[in-house]
Amino acid sequence: MFNVQTYLERRKMLRNRVDSGIALFLGNDESPMNYLDNPYHFRQDSSFLYYFGLNTAGLTGVIDLDDGKEYIFGNDATVEDFVWMGYQPTLKDQGQKVGIENTGSISNLETFLKEAVKKDRRIHLLPPYRGENKIKLYHWLGINPMATQDAASVEFIKAVVAQREIKYDEELLEIEKAVNTTVDMHVAAMQMARPGIMESDIAAKVQEIAVKAGGKISFPIIATIHGETLHNHFHGNQLKEGDMFLLDCGAETAMGYAGDLSSTMPASPAFTERQKEIYEIVLKSHNRSIEILKPGMPFKDIYFEACRIIVDGLKDLDLMMGDTEEAVQSGAHAMFFPCGLGHQMGLDIHDMEDLGEVYVGYDGKPKSKQFGLKSLRMAKPLVPGMVMTIEPGIYFIPSLIDMWKAEERFSEFINYNKLETYKDFGGIRNEENFVITADGYKLIGKPKPKTIEDVEKQKNLRV
Repeated sequence: MFNVQTYLERRKMLRNRVDSGIALFLGNDESPMNYLDNPYHFRQDSSFLYYFGLNTAGLTGVIDLDDGKEYIFGNDATVEDFVWMGYQPTLKDQGQKVGIENTGSISNLETFLKEAVKKDRRIHLLPPYRGENKIKLYHWLGINPMATQDAASVEFIKAVVAQREIKYDEELLEIEKAVNTTVDMHVAAMQMARPGIMESDIAAKVQEIAVKAGGKISFPIIATIHGETLHNHFHGNQLKEGDMFLLDCGAETAMGYAGDLSSTMPASPAFTERQKEIYEIVLKSHNRSIEILKPGMPFKDIYFEACRIIVDGLKDLDLMMGDTEEAVQSGAHAMFFPCGLGHQMGLDIHDMEDLGEVYVGYDGKPKSKQFGLKSLRMAKPLVPGMVMTIEPGIYFIPSLIDMWKAEERFSEFINYNKLETYKDFGGIRNEENFVITADGYKLIGKPKPKTIEDVEKQKNLRV
């Protein structure tokens, strides 16, 4: 938890951004896996954590934007809770840690909200993503669970996004801590990856590193020899000679801040020549994207530059042809790069994604519907203090190849005869984390091995 002054300042800033009414922050509850007393690992809602700092289940925060009063509502622990969990601080004690004097029970909250509704006061909501919170809103405010997205306050969402997307020094230190642990996770994987080892062995090791650092993983680990599947959470394959292994994982600190890196490595001591050719294209796209990070630069423009590098590189290998700019604008590059270039990162691995990509990444402007481009999570101009991932990739997806080839889609740009010989290749991506500075960018955390030489060097340092 940060100093109490941090939370006081954050809430004050929010009060200055939203005109009037009541700002309601729904904290998360415990979420059962298969019965009530066996819950998933608790994770607090990130916006609640940002403004109220309390990592306790069952709390709701309220900011009265008209009189400036702030509240924490929840139920104090019972004697049965003490038996199972040990002593739990009272709600009043928790509130004082984050500068809140006004506390009350959940029944007090219901009364508070009903009074607000009677007075026709506006209640600002963020879009709920958990079923139990949708039910609470139905019980407290009569909002149909199917209509909670429509009930969310756009003014509130924009205010929270504008505030949370700028990371100050204390947040950057936490993110750096997460990234440094994440680098350790990736180095360990490079040293472990070899023929005969299971994907699950590597996944277990990198999770161990995250937990030993005092936190946990920031999202389910992607550890796979099938890198062509962008989010592959299956860990049941055994690595063999000639395989490439893709690891996409991150650590989360005890305070909830995330790291997110991707690496692609050979199972053998070295990449094959064909693997090196594709890897170098991805790395060139990656490095060029980093070079042009700066305030005011639309992230969409950086994405298009990354796409041009990929198309040019694939043209050199006779996998693509024709005019590069026409290929990119038409979306032909999405055969190989069907996803976005990166996303904001902070308390969420995809920071604030629950608030809506149209606001987080597009300033309320509509997203493209073009395949590939529609997966770009971030398009708007960069601002100092934003934390971004950069993660271009090249993927050879057999089902997509078969589909587009049968349709003769983009045949003026894609050499399908040559592409057929790559259907068993897999996929490659590299990912690092950056903060936008006043005049450019800064790598967050210690460097991750990413050149062919550096990755292969780790293969000689096996654990």
